[in-house]
Amino acid sequence: MPESRLATQIAAALRRERGGRLLTQQALADQVGTSQAAIARVERGDRLPSLTLVERLFAALDLQLAVAVEPLDAHLDTRMAELAARPLPERIEQLGLDRLIDRLGDLPHLLTGSTAALLQGAPVPVDAVEIALRWRDSSRFTAWLRAGYGQRWNARWEEFGGLQLEPEEPGEHRWRTRYGEIRAQLCDELPESIEVRHGDRLYRVVPLLQVELTDPRAADLLRRHRRRSAG
Repeated sequence: MPESRLATQIAAALRRERGGRLLTQQALADQVGTSQAAIARVERGDRLPSLTLVERLFAALDLQLAVAVEPLDAHLDTRMAELAARPLPERIEQLGLDRLIDRLGDLPHLLTGSTAALLQGAPVPVDAVEIALRWRDSSRFTAWLRAGYGQRWNARWEEFGGLQLEPEEPGEHRWRTRYGEIRAQLCDELPESIEVRHGDRLYRVVPLLQVELTDPRAADLLRRHRRRSAG
């Protein structure tokens, strides 16, 4: 189990249990004998905390940490099964896709990656709207990010902020904005696209075959989806 996923699970459990008891971070910190800032770091899931601290935190909530094992990435199969049972319009709405696309206005783009796979019927997890942009439109995209109070993902510190917004600057092409999280693939020319309709909207997307050839992350999810369907 990757540390980042374990840290995320611990963070979510602590937020849920503390919130359910109507305890502030400071109140829990006082019980445990640590700082509010330490509680905040654990609940953000920035990095894996020490097991001693985790045990003390849950003990203060009259809980104890249990350890279990599962096949690697089994959570993805569970997640895809949950998504397959939900109507596609509901998944599109939860992603906030239409709102973000509307905000992009006339900035030339295509939907790609897992977002394109979602719109073509694949029950894959999507945690950010993924688009393809031309390099020559990067200055317009940067202006859009500034207008949307964008913050760039800082992989070193595993949080948003602290990096230059411009796609030309070093860093992952991933940003958080007031309209939602967005990932961008920069290319010289936009790839071939198709149109898919859901409700009264048309979406320009990269075809699934092209997604699999150009996006390793989405390709892995699609392969898992096919294996599940064949089984």
